[in-house]
Amino acid sequence: LADAKEDIKNAAKKVSDAAGYTWTTTTEIENAQWTPATITGKALKGGPAVITSERDGQVTTAVIKGDKGVVKTDDGWKTAEDLRNAASGGGGGGRRGGGAMLLRTRPPADEAARIADKTKELKSADGVVSGDLTEEGAKELATLGRGRAGGQSPEARNAKGSIKYWVKDGQLAKMQVKVSATLTVNGEDRDMARTTTYEIKDVGSTSVTVPEDAKKALGL
Repeated sequence: LADAKEDIKNAAKKVSDAAGYTWTTTTEIENAQWTPATITGKALKGGPAVITSERDGQVTTAVIKGDKGVVKTDDGWKTAEDLRNAASGGGGGGRRGGGAMLLRTRPPADEAARIADKTKELKSADGVVSGDLTEEGAKELATLGRGRAGGQSPEARNAKGSIKYWVKDGQLAKMQVKVSATLTVNGEDRDMARTTTYEIKDVGSTSVTVPEDAKKALGL
């Protein structure tokens, strides 16, 4: 079982060790009245990742590196703390909260290894490595963690989850996370079931230019 986890970590490392890679993240929420926007990201080895999403013709862009991140707003590049302060002061949270969501995004090569450590076990069958999440792992993913955007997470009960990895030529090519839980938000219980799929491409051939003002906002 440990070998399966190490295999996934190695497959993810091959992606993160490449000069760069591109990925898309799609999310489906069961019985939701809206569909989350598709996220497109480009990550550079040892450098920041540029992440974008589009909804109703509006594009939101964030730049992240490690635990730091900034999102582009009409008033310049803002951190998660900046967005929270603006929201508490009656300002916008960054285009319908999309900015805060992007700041919680992690590149899939990083996320793959992190989630592998939150599984009970991983097994390989028919070219897919899969397993169930621990309860704590499912809780964290169900609430999207406290992560980069900070803030208080809702309480999660009956949390369950699973993960699937697809590896091609020794590299991570795709990952799918399913989580469900009962979330208590503002004293109200809500049942949630979410499927998030990451697809990786252009490993080694991706390039991206990081805006200089974003670098300055990140302290790079």
